[in-house]
Amino acid sequence: MHTGSHFKISEFLFWTRRDIICAIIIAAIPTILFQVFDLKWISIPWVPVALVGTATAFVVGFKNTQTYNRLWEARQIWGAIVNTSRTWGMMGKDFVNAEKKESEILIYRHCAWLTALRFQLRKPQPWENNNKSHFKEYSKHYSIPEWEGKLEEELKKYLSGEEYKYVLEKKNRATQLISLQSKHLKALRKEGKIAHYEYVEMERQLSFLYDHQGKCERIKNFPYPRQFSSVNLFFVWLLVLMLPFGMLNEFQKLGENFVWLTIPFSAIVSWVFTSLEKVGEATENPFEGGANDIPMAALSRTIEIDLRDMLDESQLPEPITPKNNILM
Repeated sequence: MHTGSHFKISEFLFWTRRDIICAIIIAAIPTILFQVFDLKWISIPWVPVALVGTATAFVVGFKNTQTYNRLWEARQIWGAIVNTSRTWGMMGKDFVNAEKKESEILIYRHCAWLTALRFQLRKPQPWENNNKSHFKEYSKHYSIPEWEGKLEEELKKYLSGEEYKYVLEKKNRATQLISLQSKHLKALRKEGKIAHYEYVEMERQLSFLYDHQGKCERIKNFPYPRQFSSVNLFFVWLLVLMLPFGMLNEFQKLGENFVWLTIPFSAIVSWVFTSLEKVGEATENPFEGGANDIPMAALSRTIEIDLRDMLDESQLPEPITPKNNILM
C-alpha cells in the first residue's frame, strides 16, 4: 500500500518506460515510411482509429473498475479481520475462567493464524505479475516480509512445540489453527472453565474467522477472468498500432513538417492507454506482493500489539513502518 500522497511522475515513468519506448518505435516506423520513403498509402482514415479507441476506453474502464473492486473487497475483509480479532482477544481474556495462561494460548494461537494466513496469501500464482520485469524492479524499493522471512520461524513465536509440529504437517495451516482453537474451547467448556453462552459466542467468532479466510482465498485463487484481461490487452495494443497510421494525414494537413509530430503525440496517447492497462493489472491481485497490495503484515502486527496489550504485556513489538512510502 502506498502511504504517500501520490506516486512521483519519475517513478511512474520508470515503471512504464518499456511501454513508452515500444510506443515510440511503433509510431516512428510508419512516420518514417510515410515521410522519408513517401509511402503515402499506409495512412488510414481517423474514423476506424477513433472507433477502436472508444471501444478500448470502455474495456479499460471496465477492467479498472472491476480490479479496484477486488482490491477494495480485500481491504474490507482485512478490516473485518482486525475487528473480529479484537473481539476474539477481548473474549479470550474475559470469558475464560481459568489461569491467565489459557487466555495467552488462545491469543497467541490467533497471532499464529494471522501469520499462517498472510504467508499463504503471498504464495505466487501462475496468473500473478510477480515474475514480470517491472514488478521485480519496483519490488526492490520495499520489503515483503512473507518473502524475506520463513513461516516456520514466525510460527515458533506463538505455538507450543507440539502444536508447532502438528501445524507444519498440514497443508492449510491457517485452517488447522482455527480448528485447534475450537478444540481448545471444547476442552475448556468440558472442564467448566467457560460458560455455555460464552462458549457459543467464541465459536461464533471462529466461524467469522473462517468466513474471512475463505473470502481471502476466493480472491487469491480466482483471478480476474482471463478472457476479459486478454481482450483488454489486445484492444490496447491494437489501438497503439493503429494510432500513428491514423494521425499521419491529420498532421499532414497542418504542413509537411508537422507529420513528425505523429511520433510524440501517438506515443503520448499510447502511454495513457498502456498505463491504464498496467494500473489495472497491478490492482487485480491484492495479495501478490505488489506496491498496491493490502498491507497484511502491518495489519497483523497492529492486531498482535492490540491483543498482547490486552494481556498487559510490556514488551510489545514495534509497528511495521513504510519503506519508500510502501507499507506491506
